[in-house]
Amino acid sequence: MKVPPRQMAPALHAAQCADQAPVRAILGPTNTGKTHLALERMLAHASGVIGFPLRLLARENYDRMVRLKGVRSVALITGEEKIIPPQARWFSCTVEAMPMHRPVDFVAVDEIQLCADPERGHIFTDRLLNARGRSETLFLGADTIAPLMRSLIRDISIETRPRLSSLSHTGHTRLSRLPPRTAIVAFSMAEVYAIAELIRRKRGGCAVVMGQLSPRTRNAQVALYQNREVDYLVATDAIGMGLNMTIDHVAFAGLSKFDGQRHRILAPAEIAQIAGRAGRGTRDGTFGTTGECPPLPEAMAEAVETHKFEPLPFLWWRSSKLDFASPQALYASLCQKTPHPNLRPAEPAADMQTLSALMQTPAVRTLATTTAHTRLLWEICQIPDFRKLGLDSHIRLCGQLFSILAKDGQLPSSWLKGRLASLEHTGGEIEDLMHRLMGIRTWSYVAAHPDWVENAQHWQRHTRMLEDTLSDALHERLASRFVDKRAASLARRLEEADGAPLLCAFNKAGEVRVEGHDVGHMRGFAFVPDPEAARSDQALILKAARRAARSEIPRLVARFLQAPESEITLDNQTGYILWREAPIAHLRKGPSVLHPVIHIDDAEFLESTHKARIRERLTQFMASVLAHTLGPLFRAEQAVADHPLLRGIVHAVTENGGVATLPAPPVLPPAEALLLRRQAIRLHGPLAFCSPLLKPHAMALRSLLLRIHTGQSITQPLPGGAVSVRLSAPLPPPAQALLASLGWLLSHNTLVRLDIAASLMQDMRVLCARTPKPLPLSLASRLGISKKELPHVLKGLGIRLQPPAPLPPRYAGPPAPFMVLPTRHAEKRKQRSSRPKHGAHLQSAQNNSPFAILRTLRSQM
Repeated sequence: MKVPPRQMAPALHAAQCADQAPVRAILGPTNTGKTHLALERMLAHASGVIGFPLRLLARENYDRMVRLKGVRSVALITGEEKIIPPQARWFSCTVEAMPMHRPVDFVAVDEIQLCADPERGHIFTDRLLNARGRSETLFLGADTIAPLMRSLIRDISIETRPRLSSLSHTGHTRLSRLPPRTAIVAFSMAEVYAIAELIRRKRGGCAVVMGQLSPRTRNAQVALYQNREVDYLVATDAIGMGLNMTIDHVAFAGLSKFDGQRHRILAPAEIAQIAGRAGRGTRDGTFGTTGECPPLPEAMAEAVETHKFEPLPFLWWRSSKLDFASPQALYASLCQKTPHPNLRPAEPAADMQTLSALMQTPAVRTLATTTAHTRLLWEICQIPDFRKLGLDSHIRLCGQLFSILAKDGQLPSSWLKGRLASLEHTGGEIEDLMHRLMGIRTWSYVAAHPDWVENAQHWQRHTRMLEDTLSDALHERLASRFVDKRAASLARRLEEADGAPLLCAFNKAGEVRVEGHDVGHMRGFAFVPDPEAARSDQALILKAARRAARSEIPRLVARFLQAPESEITLDNQTGYILWREAPIAHLRKGPSVLHPVIHIDDAEFLESTHKARIRERLTQFMASVLAHTLGPLFRAEQAVADHPLLRGIVHAVTENGGVATLPAPPVLPPAEALLLRRQAIRLHGPLAFCSPLLKPHAMALRSLLLRIHTGQSITQPLPGGAVSVRLSAPLPPPAQALLASLGWLLSHNTLVRLDIAASLMQDMRVLCARTPKPLPLSLASRLGISKKELPHVLKGLGIRLQPPAPLPPRYAGPPAPFMVLPTRHAEKRKQRSSRPKHGAHLQSAQNNSPFAILRTLRSQM
C-alpha cells in the first residue's frame, strides 16, 4: 500500500507570514461570547479553520455555519466523520482532526486551557505553538492559561472578557427541592442513573447527558430538555464544554472524579467551568450542591463566583516533529525533551502505549520496515479506544488492522461486514446500546480514511446510518427509562398553577384526565392512579388529581345521591357496599344484628359533609335491603304486636337475626300457634325460627350480619341453596354457635339446615306415630347425603333408630333396613291404652323376626 507522505508544516503552510499575522487570545469565564466572536471573525475571512474540544461542538457549529454560508462552502472534519466539499472554505473540526497542512487565513482553537489536560493536553499545546492562520490566529479559553501564553508566544495579544451574567452560590439543596431548569452533575454512570431515577419519581423525568453518548443521542437529550419536555438535566462533566442550554441552576452531586488514573477532588477552575453553564446571555445563574454532596467550602465558592483561580503551572507537551524511519525511531521522536521549562512531557497516551506494544510483536517488526508502513502504523495507533474494553483488546484490534492494511492495502468489504454484523441490532438495555455505539464509532473512524477501506463511501454511509439508528434507539431507551412526559407536564403545571384549579374532566366511566393527560380513574370516591404509571410516579399523579378534584368531587357526590338503587349493591361476602361495582362503605357492628353501623370508606377527596350525606343515602339503602330480604320477619313482628306471648317469641327471633333459642319449648294455645305458623315462625323444641329466612338469599345476608355482629367467621364456606354440608374438619365452639344462630344443626360432622331438620322430624312423627317403620332411604337425597351416612345423621338429629338383626347364613336376600321407632311419648300412650292397637300383631311379629329391634335413643322426639 502506498501511503502519501504527510506534510508536517508547523504553521499551516504559512511560515512566511506567521511572524506578521497577529496572534490573539480571548480569555475569560463561560458565557462571555468567545465562541460567537470566533465564528464571526472566521466567516469574515476568505477561509478558516476552528478546532473544538468535542465532536458534538464541531457538528453543532458546522450546522450553524452551513445556515450562514451554505453547505458547499463549509466542511466538517472529526475522527469519525468527514464532509469536505471541493469548494470548502471554512472548516469546523475537532482539535485532533484540524488539517494542519491546509493554508487558511484564519485559525482558532476553543477551550485552549485544555493544554493542561493530562490525557489530551499535548494536542492542544501543539496547536497553541504551531497552528497559525495567514491573517489571524485566535485562541479561546479560561484566563488561567494567560501567564503561560505570554511566556510561550511572542507578541501575543490577550483580551480578557467578563462574564455577561452573574453566578451566585446557593449552598446545599435537597434533590426534591431543586428548582426547574436545573442541571445535576455527577461523575459516574451509576450516580447519573440513580439520580435520574429519583428525579423521574419526584418530578416526572429528566434528560441525561454523558460523555459516552453519541452526538446524535446527546443532541436528542438536550432537545428534550430545551423543548421543556422535562425541566431537569442529569449529566457528567461533559456539559462543561460548550453545551449551550437554558440552565438556571447547576447542582453538584459530587466533587470528585476518576480521571483515568485516580480519584481526585475537582479543582476550583473545573467546578467553575461546569457551574458556568448556569445562566446564559444576561440571565443570571446559580450553583450549589445536592444529594449527599457536602456544601462547597466558602473559599472555593467565592473563587467560582469571582472567577479568580490560580494560574496553570505548566502545559503538557509532546513533539509533533516525528521520525518515520522505523517504529523505534518514531517512538524515540515522541519521547523528545521539552523545548521550554513551562512545558512538561506528556504521560504516554493510549497511542504511544499501543505503538510500544505493537513494536514488540514479530508480525509488526516484519511489516513495518519502510517509512510508509511506519507512518501507517502510527496512524492506526492513533485510532481512539472508543470501545473501552481494555488496552489489550484495543492493541489487538490495531495490530490486526495494520497487518491487513500492510499486506493487502485495504480492508475487504466482506471482512468489514462481518465486524459490523454484531453491532447492527437495536435491542437490549441502555448499556448494550452504548457499547454497540462505541464499536460503531471505531469503524466510522476507520471508514473515514478512504485509502484504508474498499468502497469507502459505502462504508462511510453505512456506519453513519448504523450510528444514527443506534443513537435513536438509545435516546428512546433513555427517555423511556428516565422520562414520564405525563408526569413531567403535570409537575410543571402544578408549579405554574400555584394553587389555581387545573383543567380536569371526569367522564361517566370514572376516567380522570388532568390537563389533557390520563391520570387514572375514580373507583367509587377513591382515586386509583393509572396502572401503567410507574409506582414511583403515583404521588405526583395523586397530587395533580387532588388539586383537580376540588370542583369535581361535589358533583360526583351529587350524582351518587341521585343514583337509582340498582346502581348500589351489598356484597354479602365482604360486607362492602358498592356503587357502580366500586366499594364506598362497609358495615360494622351496631346495637343489634339487624342494625349494623355504616362506615364510609376514607377517600382522598371526601370532606366530612360529603360523608354525612353519603351515609344518609346508604342508611336508606340498607333499610330497603333489610325490608326486602328479611320482610317476613318484620311482618311477623307487626302481626303479633297485640299478642304478648307471641310478641316475646318473635322479638327474640328478630333480635337474633332469624333464629332464637328459647328458655324452654313454649306451650301455645291452638289459636296462638296457628297465628305463629301463618307468620312463618316455626318452633322446633326450644328453637324458634322464621323459615323464609333460611332460604339462600336471606341466609347469605343473615350470615353477613351475624359475622359482623359476633366478630366470628366460618372457616368452611357454605354453598348457597345447600340443605346439608359435610364438614372437612371439626368446628371450634364459636363457629358452632354462629352456625346454630344461622339455622344449622350439627349432626355427625354434617350440618343440616334447621327448617329441613324440623320438617323431617315432623314427617317421622307422622310415619311412626304408633309402630316402628323401615327407614325410607329416600331421606338421603332429601338431606343431600349418602345412604351410608343417613342413619348416623338421623341419630344426631334425635330420631330413634334400631339397627337390623344379623341375617341367617342361608339368607341370600337384601340386607334388612333400619327401623324408625315411635317417639317415647307415643310408646307411653300405647302402654296406657287398654284396647289392642291396630298393627300390634305386626309389632309382635316383627319382634319375633330377626329384623325387629327395640331401642330408645332420645326423649326429645
